[in-house]
Amino acid sequence: MDTYIRAASQISMQHPLSEEWMDAPILPSAVFNEPIDPDYKQFISPAEARRMGHLLKRAVAVSLDTLQKGECSNPDAIITGTGLGCVENTEKFLNALIDNQEQCLPPTPFMQSTHNTISSQVALKLQCHGYNSTYSHRGTSFDSALLDAIMQFQLHRISTALIGGYDEMTPAYFNMLAKIGYWRDGNVDLASLKTNGMTGSLASGAAVSLLLTDSYSPECLCRIVDTHLFYTHNAEEQNTLIHSFLHQHNLSETDIDAVMCGFSGDEGNDAVYRHLLNSNFPDTTALWYKHLFGESFCASGYGIYTAAVCLKHQKFPEHLIYRSGHHDADFVGNILVINHFQKHDFSLTLLAPCSNSPLL
Repeated sequence: MDTYIRAASQISMQHPLSEEWMDAPILPSAVFNEPIDPDYKQFISPAEARRMGHLLKRAVAVSLDTLQKGECSNPDAIITGTGLGCVENTEKFLNALIDNQEQCLPPTPFMQSTHNTISSQVALKLQCHGYNSTYSHRGTSFDSALLDAIMQFQLHRISTALIGGYDEMTPAYFNMLAKIGYWRDGNVDLASLKTNGMTGSLASGAAVSLLLTDSYSPECLCRIVDTHLFYTHNAEEQNTLIHSFLHQHNLSETDIDAVMCGFSGDEGNDAVYRHLLNSNFPDTTALWYKHLFGESFCASGYGIYTAAVCLKHQKFPEHLIYRSGHHDADFVGNILVINHFQKHDFSLTLLAPCSNSPLL
């Protein structure tokens, strides 16, 4: 059964709710990059905004913007992926717990600290009473939400789904991870992020949303052929599973025009992608996105979003090309998005154009 991405939107360190990053990206030099917030007044009233943390406001705004672009007022399902939920509200509640000696605690930070409050807030704003689910699987949270949506389509339970990936990075959480070497030291540039042997990556939050549908319309960005999640430490098994995934759709590695990988600048993370590319796609163009959107548990959502926009515009901007390879300059065909978390949790998502595709 075909599944299409009808609309997509993002809030990140790039210009929010736009695709300006395709032609005029903001290239960060700092390690910790706060997302650029849009004007929330067009989505949320001031009274509502005062009761919301930063991540909830971003989630509501990016969801409403996606639905507006996709001309859908009430999706059949709202499915969210988040690694840690609203960290800011969790910190507020825990600090109040300590400061007030476990007495007279404010209820709002507690309620907004639960992981599924994001999907709930979006559903309440839309008055959407359909299927609503949240996945919290660390680095594959967004991928799990996407897989659930595709399964719901295949079971003919829904015809539209709003998929979101949301996480935030607070200064306290950033400093905690910095102590274990999770981030780069000092300022960074693109050349250093591509240098082998370096450790640490860029930090940012995540707020990315996709509107999926089971029917084609001219505004659709691309088609989701399939997605697959698997767990393995074995490099050879990873290669076998990639080959099997493509073979299921009568494709070989040479039929892939580009591979979108989560290169972040950290050697432990990037070595896995280099192995998969060299073993399976030695001559294929490799793309990356975390130098524009940062690292977070739901960063893989930006990978799928970026690949979808490339298919929509039928081009690969130079700043997205991590390694040049063979691809048709006049036609962007199949893009395989590969994500891994800590070298063992993997996801494969195959995207294709809505028309003129060898898969049609």
